[in-house]
Amino acid sequence: MAYLNENYLKLKAGYLFPEIGRRVKAFCEGNPEAAKRLIRCGIGDVTEPLPAAVVAAMHRAVDEMAVRDTFKGYGPEQGYEWLRGAIAQNDYRAHGLEVADDEIFVSDGSKCDCGAILDILGDRNRLAITDPVYPVYVDTNVMVGHTGEADANGAYAGIHYLPCTQANGFIPEPPQEAVDVVYLCSPNNPTGAAATREQLEAWVTYARKHGAILLFDAAYEAYITQPGIPHSIYEIPGARECAIEFRSFSKNGGFTGVRCAFTVVPKTLKAKTVAGESLPLHPLWSRRMTTKFNGVSYMVQRAAEALYSAEGKAQVRALIEHYMGNARILVAGAKAAGLTVLGGVNAPYIWVGAPAGYTSWQAFDKILGEANVVITPGSGFGRNGEGWFRVSAFNSRANAEEVSRRLQALRW
Repeated sequence: MAYLNENYLKLKAGYLFPEIGRRVKAFCEGNPEAAKRLIRCGIGDVTEPLPAAVVAAMHRAVDEMAVRDTFKGYGPEQGYEWLRGAIAQNDYRAHGLEVADDEIFVSDGSKCDCGAILDILGDRNRLAITDPVYPVYVDTNVMVGHTGEADANGAYAGIHYLPCTQANGFIPEPPQEAVDVVYLCSPNNPTGAAATREQLEAWVTYARKHGAILLFDAAYEAYITQPGIPHSIYEIPGARECAIEFRSFSKNGGFTGVRCAFTVVPKTLKAKTVAGESLPLHPLWSRRMTTKFNGVSYMVQRAAEALYSAEGKAQVRALIEHYMGNARILVAGAKAAGLTVLGGVNAPYIWVGAPAGYTSWQAFDKILGEANVVITPGSGFGRNGEGWFRVSAFNSRANAEEVSRRLQALRW
């Protein structure tokens, strides 16, 4: 008989969003009239149509695929050179940051890359993961066997949890002890908190001192509105020697259903072997991509390229302003309801404190049952998320305004 990967048996309950889906389904089946009023502000999925420049580029690419002379089969697994060049130039070199075209690796999503990066990192690494944070960081390490069992509180052996609380503005501080791999997300999902230059400088200094690698998730960098907040870890001197950056077109270009992202692996980044030899990670990631991935489709890569055109950039700005306008409305509504509210300034999420006496899931059930709004319980992002919940600004303006009204009408 074949053996299964028993690491999966260590995973606690269900992944957060399927559990939300299960509860929402049960509510809708039991309350068909209320279900008609349901507004989803839980999963951070975009709602607005693709930018016109993207749609036009995809149409042109499809037309090319219909003609023998312009038809494309397998493309380069790392991404077409013209897209890698557009990314490196627009997102990095135009801002004075040193990133070469071939340090860009195009993929079908940052979520995938955050898990796949473990293919090139050893199982001896001491892990540090913020709490609360995007659950994929923890779960993928559990799946590949980089952790022990979870305790009664859901904390896994082998992970050093970095507490993010209201006291530290939900921004993690470097630990006193040495770790090898650190997950950072800024602007943060779920809290919406964004690290300052000084805070990231502290992390780069820490990583270089201990030979650690920072896995920096910048999927929401396009939503930063405050001046002085870094959009890339590579804005910090020395980061090219200690950091991998993940970015996505999902939230700025509306590509959640299109699927395109990229990861930056500098050639100057190294890790050590068991024997103590220091070797670059860039060729290992390239080998991983060419072995396990066949590349993003030609049509999708042309669509991503269009985001860097003059029209595409303007349309992306309009999308971001729409969602951040929603965030401002939701922040105002939650504050008017007397709730503690963070986020909504540099990210399309607002992080709301549940009233005294309510757990995160109790707040979820009350808001679903009485306001017919789906939010995300903070405890699903980690122990320090307990007592909070996340509200997504990805929605229509009318829905954002209605959710604001419903939050204010709740009686806790």
